[in-house]
Amino acid sequence: MARVTVEDCIEKVENRFDLILMAAHRARMISTGAVITVDRNNDKNPVIALREIGDGTISPDDLREELIHSLQKHVEVDEPEIDIIPAIEGAHEEESITFDSMSEEELLR
Repeated sequence: MARVTVEDCIEKVENRFDLILMAAHRARMISTGAVITVDRNNDKNPVIALREIGDGTISPDDLREELIHSLQKHVEVDEPEIDIIPAIEGAHEEESITFDSMSEEELLR
């Protein structure tokens, strides 16, 4: 059994911290039933995840996107609010704002 080291995977993912986050995320995916792309060889899930990253059978970019998506609590959909914009523009045309003008003498009283 060959040991997987960080040096084997650092060519695929340059930042060691990102590598560990992605490997941990992949190990969690494997434990929930994701398909393994390398032979198990009696290895544990974190070792399998590192081997997949090191062998290039899993795309680091896809894994990074899945990790980010799993960490997001609120995902906003970027859609223009077309219905609201005309309603706001129409509201300004119907209403006219008037201000009472006061002279300096009236303000001093």
